Amino acid sequence: MSDTLTLDDLAAPLRTLRLLTVDFGHLPAPTVHVTTIYPERLELTFYDDLTGFEMWREALGIVSDVVTYREQNDGQTGVLHASVDHAGATVHLMGYADIVAPALVGGAA
Repeated sequence: MSDTLTLDDLAAPLRTLRLLTVDFGHLPAPTVHVTTIYPERLELTFYDDLTGFEMWREALGIVSDVVTYREQNDGQTGVLHASVDHAGATVHLMGYADIVAPALVGGAA
């Protein structure tokens, strides 16, 4: 028995991607990631496009209450994450965006 996965072992996320392409081909294109490390996972990631993240969240039927938010890079990057089981795979939806520091009014420090 080999521990090496075959392309067939990635059928669930690849099938899900195919179905999402058919059903939601009009939505913004995410960065797509499939890996042998997590063979049941399909990752859809948006960089500097939280509108795209929100459109996909709604299309996948993910309620906003389950979206997590965190910051990284010393508070300079906001990260949204949500997961849902869809068509036999776990879809991880990720969104990254720069956090804009508020402008100081009147030179106040």
